[in-house]
Amino acid sequence: MESIKKILKQHSYASLNHDFFSKQLQQPLNNPFLIHVNKILLNEFGLSERSCEDLMLLFNGSIQIPDVQAISMNYAGHQFGQYVPQLGDGRGVLLGEIKVKDKYLDIHVKGSGKTPYSRFGDGRAVLRSSLREYLCGEAMHGLGIPSSRSLMIFGSDDIVYREKSETAAMIARTAETHIRFGSFEKFYHDGLFDRHKELCNYAISQYFPDENKLNNKYSYLLENIVTRTASLIANWQSVGFCHGVMNTDNMSILGETLDYGPFGFIDNFNPSHICNLSDSSGRYSYQNQPYIGMWNCSALAHTFENLISKEEIKSIMSMYEKTYTKRLFALYKNKLGLNETCDTDELLVQELLNIMEVQKLDFTRTFRSLSNILDANNSIEVDNGLENWSQKFKERHDIEITDINSRIAQMNQINPKFILRNYLLQNAIDQAEEGSYKEIDILMKLITNPYEENLEYEKYAQKAPEWATSIGLSCSS
Repeated sequence: MESIKKILKQHSYASLNHDFFSKQLQQPLNNPFLIHVNKILLNEFGLSERSCEDLMLLFNGSIQIPDVQAISMNYAGHQFGQYVPQLGDGRGVLLGEIKVKDKYLDIHVKGSGKTPYSRFGDGRAVLRSSLREYLCGEAMHGLGIPSSRSLMIFGSDDIVYREKSETAAMIARTAETHIRFGSFEKFYHDGLFDRHKELCNYAISQYFPDENKLNNKYSYLLENIVTRTASLIANWQSVGFCHGVMNTDNMSILGETLDYGPFGFIDNFNPSHICNLSDSSGRYSYQNQPYIGMWNCSALAHTFENLISKEEIKSIMSMYEKTYTKRLFALYKNKLGLNETCDTDELLVQELLNIMEVQKLDFTRTFRSLSNILDANNSIEVDNGLENWSQKFKERHDIEITDINSRIAQMNQINPKFILRNYLLQNAIDQAEEGSYKEIDILMKLITNPYEENLEYEKYAQKAPEWATSIGLSCSS
C-alpha cells in the first residue's frame, strides 16, 4: 500500500471551481475479488503484483488515502445528435493522478456507485461490460491506437439489474485525460463563459504547457483537439473498429479512445456496419464515423466562439478532413507495404475495399494475407475474388525500392493477425461468469502482441463463426 500512497496524488482537476465536479466516494462492492490484473500496465507504473489486493481495496473504496479526494466530473453532451444539458460521471470517479515518466495519468474507477450525475441509474457496472472495456483498451494499445487502459478488473457477487440480473464489477482505468467535448459544451451552453475559459486555461496549462503564453493559445487548443480527433478516427477505420456511441460526452480532447460500450471490430467487410442495436438510424455506423468525428468537433468548436473569431474557427475546422484523409491514406499505404509515391495508389486501395465489400471478405484476415501475395516462399492462397487485384498489387510493388522482405515485414507489423472479435470476447465473458479466467489470460497475450504469429493459438485468428452474428450489443454493453 505504501507504494501507491507515494505516487497517487490529488487530481489537479479538483483545484478548479466546484461547478466542474462533485466530491465523491466510491460505494464499495461487497466481498470484492480480483478477476484480472494488467501486469504490463502495473509494471509501467512501477507497482508490484504484491500490491494488487491493496490496490483493489483502494479502488473499491474500502480504504482511503488521506489528502486524496475522489471526484465525479460534471459535463453535458450531444447524444445521438441531440443536446443533453446535464450528464456527468454517473457511475465513475476520478480517484487521482499519478506521474509516469514525464506525464501525469488519470486514475479513474468505473462502476463505483451513484453520484449526483447518475440520474435514474444505479451507478454500477456489470462484469460483461467491464470485461469488454478492460480487454479492448489493451487491444487498442496493442494496435498502437491511443486509448484509455485498465489496470485491473475486480468483481463481486452483488447483483445488478440490466436486461437480466448480472454480477457487479469495477475497472480501474487510466487515460491522459477524462475531459470530454461535453465538458466544454456544459459551461458554454449554460452561459457560464468564465467557467468555459477557465477549463480552456486548465487544459492548456495541463496538456500543452509550452503554449500557455501564446497569444493564440485557444486556437492552438482547438486545433490540437480537431487534428487529434481526425487522426484517431483514421486509426479506427484502418483496423475496422466501430465505437458504437460517438456522443460528444464520449470524445476525449486528447484524441484517446474513451468509453467502450457496444464497440466491435468488423468481421466481413461491410461499410454500413452498425455495432450498436440502440442506433436504429445508423448514425454511428462504420462508414459514418469520419463524418461524425467532424460533426462532434464542430459542436465543440461552436463553444469557442467567445475566444476565437469565426474565421479562425472555420480555418481550424478545415484541418479535420485534410488530417483525416492524409492519415488514413498513409495507413493504408503502410498496410499494403507501399513506400514510394504513385498516382494510382488511392485507386488500388479503393478497388481492394470494393472487392472486400462485394465478396464479404474478412477485414483483418484479408489485410494480413496480402503479404502472402509478395512472398514467393508462401503457398497460402489469397481469398477468391482477389486474383485480378493481386496482379495489379504485384505490379505496383515492382516500383518499390526497398527489398521485398522489408516490405513483407512492414505489412506484418501493421496488419494484425489477432483482433478482439466479439465472439472471442463473448467466450471470455461466458467463462468468467462461471468463474474461469483462462480465456482472459489468452486474449491478453494475443491482443498485446497482435502481429506475432503465435501458431499455437491459430484458432483465435480464424473467421467468426455463424453464431457470432447473433451477438447483440446495446448501450448497456
